[in-house]
Amino acid sequence: MTLQEKIKAKTMSVDEALAKIPDGAMIGLVGGALEPQVILKNLHKTLDRMTKPVVMYGTGSVHDYEYICNPQYQDKITIWSNFYGSLCRRNHPNGNVSLIPIHLHASMTRFLEVYTPNVVLLMGTAVDKHGYVRCSFGASELLMAEKADLVIAEVNPQIPYVYGENEIYIDDIDCLIEVDYPPDSFEPGPLSDIDIAIGKNVAELVEDGSTIQLGIGAVPDAVARAFMDKKDLGIHTEMLTSSMAELALAGVITGKKKTLHKGKIVGTFAHGSTKLYDFLADNPSVYMMPYRYLNNPCVIAQNYKMCSINTCMEVDLVGQVSSESIGPRQYSGTGGQNDTAEGAIHGIDGKSIIAFPSSVVKKDGTRLSKIKPILTPGAIVTLSRNNIDYLVTEYGVAPMKARTVRQRVDNLIAVAHPDFRSELRAEANRLMLW
Repeated sequence: MTLQEKIKAKTMSVDEALAKIPDGAMIGLVGGALEPQVILKNLHKTLDRMTKPVVMYGTGSVHDYEYICNPQYQDKITIWSNFYGSLCRRNHPNGNVSLIPIHLHASMTRFLEVYTPNVVLLMGTAVDKHGYVRCSFGASELLMAEKADLVIAEVNPQIPYVYGENEIYIDDIDCLIEVDYPPDSFEPGPLSDIDIAIGKNVAELVEDGSTIQLGIGAVPDAVARAFMDKKDLGIHTEMLTSSMAELALAGVITGKKKTLHKGKIVGTFAHGSTKLYDFLADNPSVYMMPYRYLNNPCVIAQNYKMCSINTCMEVDLVGQVSSESIGPRQYSGTGGQNDTAEGAIHGIDGKSIIAFPSSVVKKDGTRLSKIKPILTPGAIVTLSRNNIDYLVTEYGVAPMKARTVRQRVDNLIAVAHPDFRSELRAEANRLMLW
């Protein structure tokens, strides 16, 4: 068959494609900016005919859909997620959403050692002249497609071409659904004076020529802004963000000093503004790679001056970091935080940095310290105290590397909000943290 004959034979309506999903299927979902919205908007119709429960694995949907939000489907489908977003958080109390705790670099390989999804849902570019569909903003979930019996792909001309290990050949796709809508996007939020102060403190730790990883949110965005006067930074990160595109466009990101993938901006997925997507499109300096390689700590450690920069929910006085839960309530996930921290501390002149506001103000006006004598009962320890070099707030930098417990306590109290320093000192003494 010619390529055009293959495309014609595999192109069908969303209802025709969903009718092929078997009863009680295990579904792998490619989400984020590549969430196949037309498929997911219609998925509940397939659940109506199911006599066995369906399981879906992925990072969780971005938008509200009938299949997860309508109570009548709670017994029809269970969501297994490796990272909670707002939709998973909202639906977790219903009992049909559950987290798989896992490091990002292993989130596909270890999962597939135990389970085999028989259906994969994804979105990518229109089929190119060579017969490939590019999952431009994500490279990792395609490993599931290699194992699945049924691969259903939305092909979308509004998805730009991004270089990397993110392509799937038409022979490996069973159903093509032609769609035409922009990928999910969002603009960076405003930065507070506290965010900006934190960013400046982090910038003091990062030298010219370093390779960086940044998370998502106000603090990482503020850190990126503070890097605008840096020279020859490189990027090795799981998530490519809008702030990284800004740094590259400003000439801060060159990758000239990188010891691994020199001159390349490497990431595993991208999600952000339309400006980010425009920057990534047809850009030979950008290359997407799967989690199992790019987030492997042994690979990350090969970068010279690797700086892992993330944020958290709270820390205790010995440096344990909780980045994914509020007490026992799951809020996000481990993600790649431990991967990049582990890689950074084992590299030459690498640094593991956690940056966060010293306190948070609740809706009722109550101020709470994010530095605690002990973590909130039930809080998940995302990052061991052994994998931290620096904890940073708006009040300064608390060194952790090779520090005793007494030194850690002193350093953390010094960067805590002033309202809580006396209380933290008293609790440290009571708990004999020295």
